[in-house]
Amino acid sequence: MVRKILAVFFAVSLFVLSASAQQTKDQPKLVVGIIVDQMRQEYLYRFGDRFGEGGFKRFTEQGFMMTNGHYNYIPTYTGPGHASVYTGTTPATHGIIANNWYVRQLNRAIYCAEDSTVTHVGGTPGNGQISPRNLLSTTISDELRFSTAKRSKVVGIAIKDRGASLPAGHTGDAYWYDSDNGEWMTSTYYHQSLPQWAADFNAKKRPDYYLGQTWNTLYPIESYVNSLPDNNDFEAPFIGKNTPTFPYALDSLRKNNGDYGLIASTPYGNSLTLDFAYAAIEGEKLGQRGVTDLLAVSFSSPDYIGHRFGPSSVEVEDNYLRLDKDLAAFFDYLDQKIGKGQYLVFISADHAVAEVPSYMVSEKVPAGNFNTGLILGQLRGFAQAKYGDGNWILNFSNEQVFLNKDLAREKNMDFELMQREIADYSLRFKGVKEAYTAADLKTMEYNFGSKHLLQMGFNHKASGDVLLVLEPAWLAGGQRGTTHGSGYTYDTHVPIAFYGWGIKPGTSSTYTTVTDIAPTLSVLLRIKFPNGSTGQPIKEIVDSNLQR
Repeated sequence: MVRKILAVFFAVSLFVLSASAQQTKDQPKLVVGIIVDQMRQEYLYRFGDRFGEGGFKRFTEQGFMMTNGHYNYIPTYTGPGHASVYTGTTPATHGIIANNWYVRQLNRAIYCAEDSTVTHVGGTPGNGQISPRNLLSTTISDELRFSTAKRSKVVGIAIKDRGASLPAGHTGDAYWYDSDNGEWMTSTYYHQSLPQWAADFNAKKRPDYYLGQTWNTLYPIESYVNSLPDNNDFEAPFIGKNTPTFPYALDSLRKNNGDYGLIASTPYGNSLTLDFAYAAIEGEKLGQRGVTDLLAVSFSSPDYIGHRFGPSSVEVEDNYLRLDKDLAAFFDYLDQKIGKGQYLVFISADHAVAEVPSYMVSEKVPAGNFNTGLILGQLRGFAQAKYGDGNWILNFSNEQVFLNKDLAREKNMDFELMQREIADYSLRFKGVKEAYTAADLKTMEYNFGSKHLLQMGFNHKASGDVLLVLEPAWLAGGQRGTTHGSGYTYDTHVPIAFYGWGIKPGTSSTYTTVTDIAPTLSVLLRIKFPNGSTGQPIKEIVDSNLQR
């Protein structure tokens, strides 16, 4: 009997050792997904000569980069971007059609990661009703967990809750930053209490340390020759400063600029995010347990900085020079902790960014700001005059018009004709280039141009009835700062690169979309594609660059 027990014990031990060895051979120990919020591909070139050897150059010189990587839908926002990278499909399928969108049944807008059934764990109540329940398909992180009977661990980390919860998928863990009290938090969707490692990290009060710093340029300011002069009329200064100029004494600015939330608008938000990532790797022993784990890190600060100062600012350039150094330290840590060549990293962005319209105008480039409030008023006036009294226009957001279908039915109106008439009227507005109806997007198939991008972002159940496309360099915003959301290349062209386990160095200019990232990972990891995936594996990487 004892011999039988020992035999079984040794057989199980050999099986476990064999499985562990197989994982080490055929899969990386750790997959790290990096999303840089609001990063242009162009930044890798414009700032590249000032990058060190260990940060972004891991991708440009030691990894494989698709130099013609794009988003393949409209609108290019943070929520849809993170969802599309990790699901391998577009909003038409995964359902995250914007950061916020109007829902007729509720007569209000919903947030992409909102969930009223859960509450905060750590942090404060107002920032805790977060989960991935609005995401309608699985993610690559879900499929990794399913492939190992959930032995793999998945952790999503970002200052923005949507940048953490959507990449972590339905089965992973997510942590985000609470701008109200400076804690990293989660919700009861994931845990009933913070893991001890996370609570220990919060106890260190790292945000207070960073907010005690002065953000000055990393190098002499006169060396920032690839940016506009520091003091200009196109950037939005912090409250309490008359000009958008260095240096920024954060301890004196924080009171009037969101207190703990101010850190998100500085490069120290990137550093804080990585600090928490280190803690997660140590606390969860990611990549150290004989099975492939996944860490999804999203750097939210470049987006906050980019919105305020614009892509041609010294602040944006300095942010990327500092992020390069932070990434170099992070990869050195992974080399030591996980082992060089034992982890796989990909990098992309959730969208890029438009130039500040007022700057374009100053350079005699056609551009402008689209006044959505004014347009909504004129649309409602037209509808009243055309169809009679009634609340015909329910909502106008994300360049989409939501019409009152119930009222049209009640008054026996031809709803498709109404869509067409509203679309035609919209073309009168300065800044509107094209207008399409939901009826067309539901019945026609478009294979190129703005119509195709709109269709890939159009969800039959959730999207509006008339969808507008603005002229190039037009956006809804103010005179200072900028935004994103269009289907133009300045918003769609983002990095797509892989580095580490099994990846040979190289580049390709083949047109590639962010929805190809998850299928590529599926092939590399030998696991199932996410269940809504419409992208394709990147052949240059999976066929020529995988070493096993």
